[in-house]
Amino acid sequence: MSERRGALWLQGARPRTLPAAVVPVAVGAAAAVGQADAVPWARAPLALIVALALQVGVNYANDYSDGVRGTDDERRVGPVRLVGSGLVPAAEVKRAATLSFAVAGVVGLALCLLAGPELLLIGAAALLAGWTYTGGPKPYGYLGLGEVFVFVFFGLVATVGTTYVLLERLDGLSIVASLAVGCWATGLLIINNLRDIAGDRLAGKRTLAVRLGDSGTRWLFVGIEVAALLAVAAVVVGFGRWASLLVLLGLGQAVQAMAVVRRGATGVELIKVLGLAAQVQMVAGLGFAAGLALSG
Repeated sequence: MSERRGALWLQGARPRTLPAAVVPVAVGAAAAVGQADAVPWARAPLALIVALALQVGVNYANDYSDGVRGTDDERRVGPVRLVGSGLVPAAEVKRAATLSFAVAGVVGLALCLLAGPELLLIGAAALLAGWTYTGGPKPYGYLGLGEVFVFVFFGLVATVGTTYVLLERLDGLSIVASLAVGCWATGLLIINNLRDIAGDRLAGKRTLAVRLGDSGTRWLFVGIEVAALLAVAAVVVGFGRWASLLVLLGLGQAVQAMAVVRRGATGVELIKVLGLAAQVQMVAGLGFAAGLALSG
């Protein structure tokens, strides 16, 4: 029974989304290579803990909020919903989300003490945004703003923030690099919401995918993947970081994902695309990070 419960909690944490936490920290840290004589690298693992805890907290919070609102049901295709399926009591999932956010908050506070109190406002905003994505009286995820949250917090903030805690200043390279990271993270959410258009429309959840419709969302995914490559190109040309072309290690998965989406994949097929999008983010993202570090 305990193994079954452990498997449920792992599925509820949605491990396929965790590259969205790992990649921005890796890229942000890589952007700091060679930019200072003494970089406090011990802060990087703390930034990773914050990012992972925030991602898991968001996943559990979404499961809880969607479940108690009745947005999720057993007919939906995709990862198991702990609350919506009735497998785990809502109160337990809420506690898991709260605990995850608490870990992010405590470790984030330690980073603030090390790197500067100006990070407090950004950290507080990230925690608030994580909960109100699908929680609270007016969840912005139901208004089509989820992609904006992911791009900003799992792209710009996580990447630039990691570089900031290492260099204690804003860095142009990190800012441009964060655009690619944000695009990869947003691509995951676009596929997730594309898969759920029918169910979300019935539940009154007006995601961006629901607003754009099936065809528009498919083109949005293609556009966001191309935009990620353009951002990498800007890093290569604008900053001379040619080794960043290691990002092309993930090109095959990106092309495959875009082709399957444009071909009209639905249902279970889109779960496979979600896996491909996660691979693109991890392989291309870590290749990008390695290239930044090697050319730093």
